[in-house]
Amino acid sequence: MNLQLRYKPFVLPLLLLAVWQIAAMTYASTSRMPVPAEVVATGWQLLSSGELPLAMIQSLQRVLLGFACAASLALVLGTAMAAFEPVGRNLDPIVESFRPIAPIALLPLAILWFGTGTPAAAFIVGYAAFFPMLVNTIHGVRSIDQGLIRAARTLGVGKATILRTIVLPGALPNLFVGARLALGMAWTSIIAAELAVGAKAGGGSSGGIGQMMFVFYAYSVDLSGIIVCMIGVGLVALVIDRGIRAIEHWMIPWKR
Repeated sequence: MNLQLRYKPFVLPLLLLAVWQIAAMTYASTSRMPVPAEVVATGWQLLSSGELPLAMIQSLQRVLLGFACAASLALVLGTAMAAFEPVGRNLDPIVESFRPIAPIALLPLAILWFGTGTPAAAFIVGYAAFFPMLVNTIHGVRSIDQGLIRAARTLGVGKATILRTIVLPGALPNLFVGARLALGMAWTSIIAAELAVGAKAGGGSSGGIGQMMFVFYAYSVDLSGIIVCMIGVGLVALVIDRGIRAIEHWMIPWKR
C-alpha cells in the first residue's frame, strides 16, 4: 500500500480539526465553543493523572457485564423462539411490547431494585443490549436452510449435534451483527446510566465515564473535559467494534 492510500483516511478528520480550530479561535470569545488545543491539553492531563483510564475501565466493565448477561439470555431465548413456533408465538407480543421502551425509562426501577452503582448501570446496559441481540438471533436461526436440518434428522443426527453443527454456524453472521449493534447500544446507555446512577458506591474509585462527564458539566462547566470523555468513548467503542469484526472474519471466513 503506497503512502497516499495509507494516510488517506486521516485527511478528512484533520481537515475537520483544522476547521474546528479556526472556528474556535474566531468565536471562542463570544461562545462556549471548546478549543481543540485546550481539549488536547485536558486530555493529556486526564491521561497522565490516570483519571480517564480509570473511569473508562469502570465503564467498560459495566458494559461488558451488561452485554454478557444480555447476550447469554438473548441467545437462549432467541434460539427457542425461532426453533419452537409456540414459544415464538407466545413471547413475541411481550418482546415487541418492551422493545420500544427506552433503557433510560427504566432508570427509576433500576435504582429502586439495585440502588446506585454498578448493578443498576449494568441492568440498564443489559436491557439496551438485549433486544438487538435477540432479534438478530431469531432472524439468524430462522434463516437457516430447513432442508439441511431435515436431511440431518433423516440421517439420525441428534438435536444437540444439529444445534452445534448446523444451527449455530448458520446463524453466526446474524449473531455478529447483533453483537455489534448491542454493544453500540450498550455504550450509548452506559453514559446515560452513569450520568444518573454512576455513584461511587458501585465499587472502585471511579463512577465511570458518564459520572466524569456529569462532574465536568455540573461543577466546572469544563467543555474540554466533556469532549475528551466523548472522544474516549468513541475510540474504545471503535476498538471493540474492530475486534468483533476481526473475530467475525476469523470465525466466518466464507464471508470475506
